[in-house]
Amino acid sequence: MNILVINSGSSSLKYQLFKMPEKAPVCSGLVERIGEAGSEVSDHGVALKKVIAAMSEGPNAVIRSPDDIVAVGHRVVHGGERFKGPAIIDEAVKKQIKRLFSLAPLHNPANYKCIEVAEQTFPHAKQVAIFDTAFHQSIPEMAYRYAIPEEYYKEHRIRVYGFHGTSHKYVSEQAMGWLKNPEAKLISIHLGNGCSMTAVNAGKSVDTTMGFGPLSGLMMGTRSGDIDASVVFHLMEHSGYTLEQLSTLLNKQSGLLGVGGTMDMRDIRKRLEQGDEKARLAVLLYAYRIKKFIGAYAAVLNGLDAIIFTAGVGENDVAMRAAVCENMEYLNIVFDQQKNTQYKKELLEINADESPVKILVIPTNEEYEIARQCFELVS
Repeated sequence: MNILVINSGSSSLKYQLFKMPEKAPVCSGLVERIGEAGSEVSDHGVALKKVIAAMSEGPNAVIRSPDDIVAVGHRVVHGGERFKGPAIIDEAVKKQIKRLFSLAPLHNPANYKCIEVAEQTFPHAKQVAIFDTAFHQSIPEMAYRYAIPEEYYKEHRIRVYGFHGTSHKYVSEQAMGWLKNPEAKLISIHLGNGCSMTAVNAGKSVDTTMGFGPLSGLMMGTRSGDIDASVVFHLMEHSGYTLEQLSTLLNKQSGLLGVGGTMDMRDIRKRLEQGDEKARLAVLLYAYRIKKFIGAYAAVLNGLDAIIFTAGVGENDVAMRAAVCENMEYLNIVFDQQKNTQYKKELLEINADESPVKILVIPTNEEYEIARQCFELVS
């Protein structure tokens, strides 16, 4: 069964074509800088049309006609409270995705555009939505409610939704298989440009660092992570900041970029080697937040079997993993630096042999997880 997976970010579009149930993709690719100044790709609709042309034209074509595609799996960032799993896309589902534009303004409109183009291009294929928020719908009320009057939840649906759910679900299932323990207590640490952590108990999300939107929790590439709301009030009252300026500050000018001068951890490392004090502080802040949430989630889970590092920084930054895991013996986390340097794009334990808690580096595979969920639903 040919399943095309579309994973669209705010300014990028990743795709993979799977012949399910085989795990290795038939083809894959990435379109970047969508909508940016000087880019030839004005929006996600244009990007997807380029992808389809690349797959179906020329000597390297992998599909002969639109009917070769049985299903198209779409990553949709925000599904609100309604969607607890994958959904066949119909007019009602599309209406709900549009309704949530304001909660994910950089992502849901792009996801919606790709759905429209895919419907036109593959009229006989099933269109399936896989929601980033779905995995976190198992979080209990005491964790997803904010301590504000009830009407703000009932009328405005203000609560913790959580994100990166597809990634957290995939790596936690891989960890449970590795540990041969379906009841495992896990902390999944997804570190990319966006960063989040999730406490997972027996395969279910019970708490996560991102909340109503993707701004809270960990320090990220350009997002501040947790910050006292009083800072917002102070800047509005004493410096005349507008809501738009505050949103830009906290979402696009903070995090690694705001503290260390660049949003890319690889560039931070280069500056650190040159003795840059701002880079040093950025790394310290970044690691400290992760450590703090490991302690918090170990308490929430009342125990811990493994922590998982995944995504771009989690999989590739040896020094960051060391900074997080060192001096954690109190939580039965005993780190092995030699093992830490041996990661080669496949699941690896980097804990000492005697460590009661395992430290796992697991490459995430959101596209395959989307394809797998589509396959199960359509089959």
